[in-house]
Amino acid sequence: MKALSIKNLTKIYSNGFKALDGIDLTVNAGDFYSLLGPNGAGKTTAIAIVCSLVNKTMGNIRVFDHDIETRLEEAKMSIGMVPQEVNFNTFDTPINIVVNQAGYYGIERNIALKRAKEYLGELRLWEKRNDNARSLSGGMKRRLMIARALIHQPKLLILDEPTAGVDIEIRRSMWKFLRSINNNGTTIILTTHYLEEAESLCRNVAIIDDGKIIQDTSMNSLLRQLKQETFILSVENELTTKPKLGDFECNLLDSQNLEVIIDSNHGINELFELLNSQNIKINSMRNKSNRLEELFLKVVDNKKKHSH
Repeated sequence: MKALSIKNLTKIYSNGFKALDGIDLTVNAGDFYSLLGPNGAGKTTAIAIVCSLVNKTMGNIRVFDHDIETRLEEAKMSIGMVPQEVNFNTFDTPINIVVNQAGYYGIERNIALKRAKEYLGELRLWEKRNDNARSLSGGMKRRLMIARALIHQPKLLILDEPTAGVDIEIRRSMWKFLRSINNNGTTIILTTHYLEEAESLCRNVAIIDDGKIIQDTSMNSLLRQLKQETFILSVENELTTKPKLGDFECNLLDSQNLEVIIDSNHGINELFELLNSQNIKINSMRNKSNRLEELFLKVVDNKKKHSH
């Protein structure tokens, strides 16, 4: 069963700007899917069209086999949407915000209250249910939008940059909650440019750039394309000159830190043997940058080279 099927989706604004250039996308029911890309790549436009907030120029969209043109009501019932911007009445209380949302979907108040207790509880907001929403922290406001999006129990949850500006601890607790609802059958589509977020949560991923999808693959195969990684090694004894490490590219950042590139032909063990033979002891080792960030830049670069 397909949760979302997009064919040849194109959006051209009245000023001639082409935000989406004929994208095709399929997300299977039960998947945790990520739409990655830099700001302005077209992620938010694509989602806004799926949620019928923006009109498409052309193309076809089906949500659980409901065409969004001919069966809009059924399609809308299937979708819960968490936008980037906080868009609830901040003078209202969390309990009202969530229960009133249920009303738009024709859900009876007693059922809505029961669900509100469940979702606000799971998202650690129950204690704040009667507070003025204005007084909530940024992370709480984001979690409140998730509770609101789930109140009608949609089969597809779409999250547009859900953890932007949220601290690490809150982000991790949100990840845990999202994983649990995905395990219970909710299909999730996440747009993010925190690539470690996609890496941690998603099974499949599409990369969008300049309104085109430039990759659509599983997270594992995307990571396998990263043939090399850059590591920073911190050494025990001070180094005055750059060590000779055979085929490994290395830079001496300062007397205690060495930057080394490891690729698929030369593994970590080989590197450590070379270091050992020169009596260089390593205290710690870490990735220089997020692997997906590197990969993303590489994919976009390759695309640009081939298109010229």
